[in-house]
Amino acid sequence: MAKFLPSRRILPTRTLPRFSSRLFGQAIVHAHLKQIQRAHAHLLVNGLHEDDSLLADTIFHAKQGSYYDILYCRLIFDRIPSPTVSTWNCLIRLYADSYWDASYSFLLYREMRRRANQPDHLTFPFLLKGLGNGGTLSDAVCVHTHVLKSGFLSDLFVQTSLMSFYTKFCCMEYAHQIFDQMSERDTASWNVLIGGYSQKGCLGSVFSVFQGMRRLSYCSPDCITVMSLMQACVGEDNRQVGESIHCLVIKNGMEKDVSVKNTLIAMLGKCEDSESAELLFSEMDPLDRNTVSWNALISGCCCQEDSTGAVNIFNRMLQSDERPDLGTILSLVSALAEFDMLPAGGSIHCYVLKAGFDSNISAGNAIISMYSKCGDAQAAYQVFAEMRTRNRVTWTSIVSGFAQSGCSDEAKQLFKDMLMAGEKPDSVTIVAMLSACSISGDHEYGKWIHDYTIAGGLITNVIVCNALVDMYAKCGSMSDARQVFERMQEKNIISWTTMILGYAMNGEFKEALNIFSEMLKLGIRPNHVTFLAVLSACVHGGLLEKSLQIFHSMTATYHILPRLEHYACVADLLGRQGNIQQALDLIQSMPVRPDAGIWGALLGACRIHHEIEIGEFVAERLLELDPSAVSHVSMANIYAGEGKWEGAARLRMMMKSKKVKKTPGCSFVQANGSTHSFAVEDRSHPEHRMIYEVVDGLALQLKGIEVVEIEEAVNF
Repeated sequence: MAKFLPSRRILPTRTLPRFSSRLFGQAIVHAHLKQIQRAHAHLLVNGLHEDDSLLADTIFHAKQGSYYDILYCRLIFDRIPSPTVSTWNCLIRLYADSYWDASYSFLLYREMRRRANQPDHLTFPFLLKGLGNGGTLSDAVCVHTHVLKSGFLSDLFVQTSLMSFYTKFCCMEYAHQIFDQMSERDTASWNVLIGGYSQKGCLGSVFSVFQGMRRLSYCSPDCITVMSLMQACVGEDNRQVGESIHCLVIKNGMEKDVSVKNTLIAMLGKCEDSESAELLFSEMDPLDRNTVSWNALISGCCCQEDSTGAVNIFNRMLQSDERPDLGTILSLVSALAEFDMLPAGGSIHCYVLKAGFDSNISAGNAIISMYSKCGDAQAAYQVFAEMRTRNRVTWTSIVSGFAQSGCSDEAKQLFKDMLMAGEKPDSVTIVAMLSACSISGDHEYGKWIHDYTIAGGLITNVIVCNALVDMYAKCGSMSDARQVFERMQEKNIISWTTMILGYAMNGEFKEALNIFSEMLKLGIRPNHVTFLAVLSACVHGGLLEKSLQIFHSMTATYHILPRLEHYACVADLLGRQGNIQQALDLIQSMPVRPDAGIWGALLGACRIHHEIEIGEFVAERLLELDPSAVSHVSMANIYAGEGKWEGAARLRMMMKSKKVKKTPGCSFVQANGSTHSFAVEDRSHPEHRMIYEVVDGLALQLKGIEVVEIEEAVNF
C-alpha cells in the first residue's frame, strides 16, 4: 500500500494534492477496508488531510471499490471544513445505497441546506433513491417542492427519479402527472411508468403506456420493459397476452438474456402454463441457470397450487449445482402451508436447519406459519422458542397458530407475553385473538380485546371490525355485534354477510333477512357467501318458499351460479319439511357431484320422516363417499326407529368388522379464565378424579330431590 502513496518528503508541496489524489484513488480501488483506513492514516501523517478534494476522493473511491464503512466515511466527511456539492452527493449516495439506513440520506440533505450548500441536478436523484428505500411519502413531497423551487424539474434524470419514488409508494397519479409534463422522455422514464403500473397489477394501464412507447421511433423497449410487461401477466386469463409478450421477446432478440428468460418462466407459471415454463427451463443452457431460474419454476407450481410439483423441483435443484436461497425457502414453505403438507414441510425445515437459514428471521417466521397452518402448534412453538430474534410477525404467527388450533388458553398467554416483550400487536394479531375467542366462546376476553383495539387505534380497521362482529355473534351476543356494526365507519360485503350469518346462527332469522333487505336497498351487490348466509337463515327459520325464491334469484337476478353449499341448504330445508323426494331430485340435478355432507343431511331427514326406501339409497351413496361411523349409525338408527332390528344389527356388525368407531361428543366449560374440554368417559384432565366425584355427588343429590318429589306427589 505504501508504495502507491506519495510522501511530503519526496514530492514538492505544489504537486502533492494532484499526485496524491490520483495515486490514492488507485490504491483505494484495490484495497480492503482496513487498507483504506491505513491509507487515510498515511494522509494524516503526511499532512494531506486538509485537502478537500483528496478527502472527497476517499469517500468516492470507497464507494466505487465497494470497500467502505459508512460510519468511517462520515468521520472523514466531518473533517472537511467546506464540503463541495459533489462531496455531499457522494455521502448522500452512500446512505441511499445502504438499505439498512437509507432514510439517513434525507437528514444529510437537511444538514446540507442548513449549511447553505445548494443542491445540483445529481443531489435529488440520489436523495429520492434513499427515500424510496427507507423514507416516507411526506419527506418526498417536501423534496419535490424543493425541486420545483430549485428549477431542476425540467431535468430528465430528476423527473425520472421522482416518478420512480412515487411508483414505489403506489402514487401512480403523481407519477403519471410528472410523466405527462416531461418535455423529453427516454426508455428509462417509460420503464418506470410501466413498472409502476405492473407492480399494482393494472394490466390495462401497463399495455396502454407500452403502446404509447411503441409509437415513438426514438424509444425502443429493452429488457427491463418486457420484464415489467411479463410481471403484470398473472392468471390463466392472461395466457394469450403472455404468449404475445413471448413473441415480442423473440422478435427483439432478448431471449438470450438470462434475466428475461427467468422472468418469462415465472410469467408462464403464473399464467398456469407449466408445460411451457418447464420446456423453456429445460432449453436453457445449464450454465445459464441460476437460483432465480429454479425459484421461478417453483413459484409457478405454487401459483397453480401444485405443491407436489414444487417439492419435486426443489429436490431436482438440490441435485444440481445451484443452492436454494431464502426466496426458494419462503416460496416453498408458503405453498406447503396452504395445502397442509406437514411431512414435506418437516423435510424442508430440516434443510433450513442444515443450510443455516434458521438464523434468518423471515425463514423462522415462515416455518412457524407453516406448522401452524398444518395444525402442529407444538412444532410451531418449538421453532418459536429457539428463535433468538423475534419481531411482530413472529409473535403474530405463533399466536395465530395456537388460535387456529383451538388452543385458546395458550394463544391468550402468548398474546400476554407479546405485550410484555414490548411488541405492539397489529390488525392481524388482533384478528387471530378474536378468532381464538370465537372458538372458545370467551365473550369477556373478547370484550377486553375490543377495548384494546379502541385504545390502540385499530377500531377504524374494517377487517378488525368484521372480526369483532364475528366474535360477538359466535359468542351469542348479537346486541354487541350490532353495536360494532352500526358504529363502523366503513362497511364492505364481508361486514354485511357476517351480520346476516350471525343472526342466522343465533336463530334470529327475521333479523337476518332484514339486514339482507337493507343491504340490497343500499345497492350493495351480494356474493355467493352472502347468499349462503341468507339461505342458512331460511333453513333455521324453516322458510322454504323464501329460500327457493332467494335460491332462484342467484342466477336470474345476480348471475351467480349456485355452488354445492347452496344446493345443500335448499336440499336440507326440503328434507326437514318432509319433501324427501323433491330434495333427492334437486341433489341429482346438481351440476356438481354431491359430497358426503349433503347426502348425510338427506339421510338425517329420511330418519326423521321414516323414509326407509330413499334412506337405503342415500346411505349407499353416502357409504361410497364416507365409510365412517356417522353413515353407519344414521342408517342403523333408521332401521331401529322402524323396528327393523336385523338391519340395525347388521350395520352394527359391519361397523365392528371394519373397526369403525363413533367419535365421542365434546363439551367446553370455562372456569377461572380457562377453557376445559371434556369427551364421553374422558379421563385425560389432570383433575378428572375430583371432577367425577363432584359429578357423582350431584347425581346423588338430584336422585334425592327426585325421591322427595315423588313422595310429595304420593302424599298429595
